[in-house]
Amino acid sequence: MRLHMHLLPTYFPDLDPPFDEFYQNILEQVELADELGWDCFWFTEHHFALYGGPEPNPAVFLAAAAARTQRIHLGSAISILPLHHPITIAEDYAMVDVLSKGRLEFGMGLGNTGRDFDVHGVNREESRPRFHEAAEIVSKAWANERFSHNGQFWTFDDVTISPRPVQQPHPPLWVAGHSEDSLGWAGRLGASVMTVSHPYPPEHYTTGLAAWRAGLAEAGISPRDRHCKLHVRVWVDENGERAKEVAEATLARYDAISFSTRGVGTYDASTYDWKGMLESGRNVYGNPDQCLKALEATMRNFDFDILSTTFNFGGIPHPEVLKGVRLFAKEIMPRSARSSAAWSRPGTRRFSRPRANGRPEAALARANPVSFGPHERYSAMALTPDCRASVI
Repeated sequence: MRLHMHLLPTYFPDLDPPFDEFYQNILEQVELADELGWDCFWFTEHHFALYGGPEPNPAVFLAAAAARTQRIHLGSAISILPLHHPITIAEDYAMVDVLSKGRLEFGMGLGNTGRDFDVHGVNREESRPRFHEAAEIVSKAWANERFSHNGQFWTFDDVTISPRPVQQPHPPLWVAGHSEDSLGWAGRLGASVMTVSHPYPPEHYTTGLAAWRAGLAEAGISPRDRHCKLHVRVWVDENGERAKEVAEATLARYDAISFSTRGVGTYDASTYDWKGMLESGRNVYGNPDQCLKALEATMRNFDFDILSTTFNFGGIPHPEVLKGVRLFAKEIMPRSARSSAAWSRPGTRRFSRPRANGRPEAALARANPVSFGPHERYSAMALTPDCRASVI
């Protein structure tokens, strides 16, 4: 069973409580995920809008969650590297890894909202080279006691950060994306990748994930030794009709605020393919039997080895979120483990740390394993060779 949980807060002032209570609710949800067996909880970074905007600095939330949890890994999904000075990012997230005793999963990406770049005074046309250079600097800062850098955007000599991460040479690296360019670069970096089910149909990711695997091969790393995570919006209730009513109303609110924030058009619920999205596993909701059926479709159609579930979206009240998480853990987790076995194919094996391949650590530590230190949680998961999910 490989399950993560993902939070991209969609804040509605008429539905959600004030931010001081809202934040405490989120931390309670992280504690429950830790208690019930989710392996990692991911926090997003967005700015200046109520779609994700109430969470502008994932590192702050991660540090708070680290103090409230014992086992669960904690990830950024994502840190928008082009917006920030990379030394600040390296310091902030190194502190998270230390506070959590080595439980940080560091996810990074380009960002997807033009206003973020306008307000931060960053030329969006430079976002990709800034992203690549910032990732290099963060990795250097974490892996070396002292380092220097001479690049296009940043130059400095003989720098050390303190503390450095518990996980050495660096915490596990993740990249969010969908294009061949982004995912191919992630593979060459030696990173795992993050994808999302609802914006694109499954076939959209085919060429990007092929580029990721090719990049991993170029870096001397097997895809079995990295991860492909799929973020899916999930809602479960004992009553299927009630689950449908709640899920479709909240998904509509989620997509409407997402569309308006990102400037990608006007959302029209009347033209939304509710049936097709559910039957293809791009959304998952219903009673436990219906959710399991939808998740089986997710497994058939998408290419991933970790399912990252989102329960808090669209203004669902906090007590209902907790109830849904508990019901999923009780009714769906055990049954999905059995169901996933039907999708396993011959040749599966457990994840193991990759062997050294002789490449220098200085090249972004490409050949280094994804290390989870003393809190390793990912050793008991069997995968098919092509990374298609053999579990939920």
